[in-house]
Amino acid sequence: MTTALPALYINSARLRDDFDRLAQIGATVGGGISRLALSNEDLQARAWFASQLEDVGFEVYDDDAGNLSGILRSERPASRTLLVGSHLDTVPNGGRFDGSVGVLAALECLRTIAEAGIKLPVHLEVIDFTDEEGCWQSLLGSQGLTGRLQPTHINDKVEDHAAFRAALIRAGIHPNDIFSARRDAESLVGFVELHIEQGSRLDRAGVDIGLVTAIVGRTTCEITFLGEAGHSGTTDRDERKDALLGAARFISQAHEMVRRHYDEGVFNCGNVRVHPGAFNIIPSKVCLTMEFRHPDESQMVAMEQALIALSEDCAEKHGLKVQARQIVHMPAATMSTPMLQAAERACQSLGVSYMRTIGYAGHDVQIMSSFTPSAMIFIPSVDGVSHNPREYSHWEQVEKGANVLLHTLLNIALSGAES
Repeated sequence: MTTALPALYINSARLRDDFDRLAQIGATVGGGISRLALSNEDLQARAWFASQLEDVGFEVYDDDAGNLSGILRSERPASRTLLVGSHLDTVPNGGRFDGSVGVLAALECLRTIAEAGIKLPVHLEVIDFTDEEGCWQSLLGSQGLTGRLQPTHINDKVEDHAAFRAALIRAGIHPNDIFSARRDAESLVGFVELHIEQGSRLDRAGVDIGLVTAIVGRTTCEITFLGEAGHSGTTDRDERKDALLGAARFISQAHEMVRRHYDEGVFNCGNVRVHPGAFNIIPSKVCLTMEFRHPDESQMVAMEQALIALSEDCAEKHGLKVQARQIVHMPAATMSTPMLQAAERACQSLGVSYMRTIGYAGHDVQIMSSFTPSAMIFIPSVDGVSHNPREYSHWEQVEKGANVLLHTLLNIALSGAES
């Protein structure tokens, strides 16, 4: 049974003041932000956030993975918790909106609900996840909360994590206790994340809100082409085993294959290492790192198989050998339909334009969605710019996003749209 919702709006001036104050922490000369996870700037931002929570009277909680929360308790002690938030850490010299808008809007939603005296049948918890951006371990906080962290994330015989462990300890997080951050999924109603789109679809369409149906899966692989070094001038063309030529052929054809055969899929190769690396020696070895994304997990598997087969074909055409190694796989994530519908009702009641869309960047909600019903709300990014000091969203759209988030939370809490 749906409860009538009050005509309620966030305090935009207060949210803007929070945004401007937070943007001073880690500010760079060019107008960007550097708050790398577990850095002095990140710890300063956490301390500032905790003080805001305390000022309002929310219960402050931090878990063994360093996730920092503020809790608005329901009058029903045995109630489950509806999580809402994002992250305060940034990439080096990133933008002011990425992550921060989601945490601050969530804080403002909880303040607004508390001030209005609305009694909800669930606990509301605003959360700042640790190291979403992957300075040390991508999506560390959400992986910790959902129990997905493995010992190799902290202690690895192949990769030295000593500096990571030292950074955790300096931040008051004990590496061996980090696995204890896992929560009981039954204790949660779900998770909602507001975020900038980091793409240009909403901006181009002139739409206020994007309601995310899925987050793309992401796979990173290392492909190594093995040829034979030789004199660049004297080696006959028919006898050359040029590893770089095979790699170049693969990169070009991979882009074309994904465009033609995998609708909504994307491919990228941004790292090529050539050996021995001299202008007058035929390359004997080329290592490249490729990444591909798709919102459908079955298509992700098909893309990987097709790309590896293509690398083998390109190697054969140039007399090379090839080796493929998967480095990372992040499964595609589907958002909760009832929670998506709760967000749609919020948009309709507020009279803001919206469209369903796909998220092409990684987010904490991608991890959370396999653990608890989850939803993601996008606001437009001007020209799609992100991870850059020029990252920008119009404040009116930030305000609309925060109000949609507010009413989405109320819809979920009051109508039971958590399945």
